[in-house]
This record gives sequence, structure tokens and C-alpha cells, in this order.
Amino acid sequence: MKAGPALALLFALAAADTEAATAVLDEEEALEVSQAVIGKPLGSFTLHDTERRVVSLDALQGKPLVINLIYTACSHTCPLVLQTLDPAIERAKELLGDDSFEVATVGFDVDHDTPERMRAFASDQGIDRPGWQFLSADQTTIDALVKNLGFTIYPSPQGFDHLAQTTIVDQDGRIYRHVYGADFEVPAIVEPLKELVFGQRSNWSSLDGIISRVRLFCSVYDPRSERYRFDYSVIIGTVIGIVLLSTVAIVLVREWRKSGQMREGT
Repeated sequence: MKAGPALALLFALAAADTEAATAVLDEEEALEVSQAVIGKPLGSFTLHDTERRVVSLDALQGKPLVINLIYTACSHTCPLVLQTLDPAIERAKELLGDDSFEVATVGFDVDHDTPERMRAFASDQGIDRPGWQFLSADQTTIDALVKNLGFTIYPSPQGFDHLAQTTIVDQDGRIYRHVYGADFEVPAIVEPLKELVFGQRSNWSSLDGIISRVRLFCSVYDPRSERYRFDYSVIIGTVIGIVLLSTVAIVLVREWRKSGQMREGT
């Protein structure tokens, strides 16, 4: 008779496990959770790189940070995210400079995403870029990081269902933008990074600020070559337009003054 409550508890736990395993990702709810963290600070997290060296996300501040979460057993979405992200990072480095921002890919499947597995995963995807780290952490850290980034994960029979999300953090450590999907265009990553890298210095009080402002507005993406280039015709056209408008304004003012003087003479 005493086995009854224990057996009932066992069935209850089994049912709960089954329900968790078959949970379906609600994309609208996941997007709401994700968007709710925009503008919030990225917390202080300690992780390990593929050589088991300690890496603090705090130490990456001062530059924009591109961060995404994957699990190494994933056979489709996570590899596709990295294969899409890699050329975007390459183009951003070409445009903004090799040391202008950092990239971190974090494994959220704590039981399997060890530093060794993360290293192998990076190698399998052909990712070997300076400033791009593949990181692991304990469950407590991952849970806190997932919540901080507004990232949604559900266990599934295939492994995990999760929002395909790449996050851009500004140089002050605040969440600036999320890029969604596994197959996005290069500008989806480069444009917000361009805003942060060029925009932080884009004031008119110094020569560097003026140059950054010009580069911010004149760097354009060419989809045919899939690369960025500087098109100064935008600025040249603007300057010409200002000169023409100024000339017209001066002529109008002079004519108005002449007509006024003629009226006064009569």
C-alpha cells in the first residue's frame, strides 16, 4: 500500500518529462522575450574557451560583440547560422578593421558542449578567425546567459528547439540588436556593427569624427560582389546640392534687396 504514492509520483515525473520533451517553440512568444532585452546590459559571465582558458565577457567590452548560442549536436540550424555568419563577419572585418569587434559562439548544451567539442565543431564548420571565440560554461552560467539574451530553448526529440538568434552588443555592454533566422543577408550583421564602430566617433568636432561620419554614410553594400565599398558620390551629390541651394538663396536675397532699394528710390 505504501508503494502507491511513490508510484504515482513516478508517473507524474514521467509525464512532466514527456511534456517538456514535446514542448513546441512558440515563435511569437520567443520574439517577445527576445525583444524585451534590447537596451539592457549584458551581464558578467565567466566561460572557458576551447583550450579551457577562462574568458570573461566583461573583458570583451569596449568593442561591439557579436554573440550567438548553439549546440554542437545540431545537424542543421546551428551549422547554417555559422555558415551564414562567417561571410558576414569577413565582410565586416574588411570594412571596419580586424580589431573593431569581437565574436563569441557559446554552446548551451552543457552535458555535451565541452571545450573539446566546441573546438571540433568550429573546425568542422571551417571557422578559424581571430577575435572569434567558441566558449563553454556550466549550467548556472548558461541559464543566466540565456535569460539575459532573451534566448528561448526547448528540449525536443531531435535535441533542442530554439530561436535562431544572433545578438549584437554595443561597446558599452548593452544589447543593441538581434538578428533572427539561420539564413540572413550580410548587411543584417554589418549595418548595426557599422553604426556602432563608425557611429561612436561620428561627431563634427574632430577630423576623425568627420571621417567616421563620411564613412558611415558612404559605405554601401554591393549584392553582386557581396562586398562593401565606399561610394563618395553620396557626399559629393549632397555637397553639390547644398552649394546649388546656397547659390540660389544668395541670388534670391540679392534680387530681393535690389527690388527693395528700387522701391525706396522711387
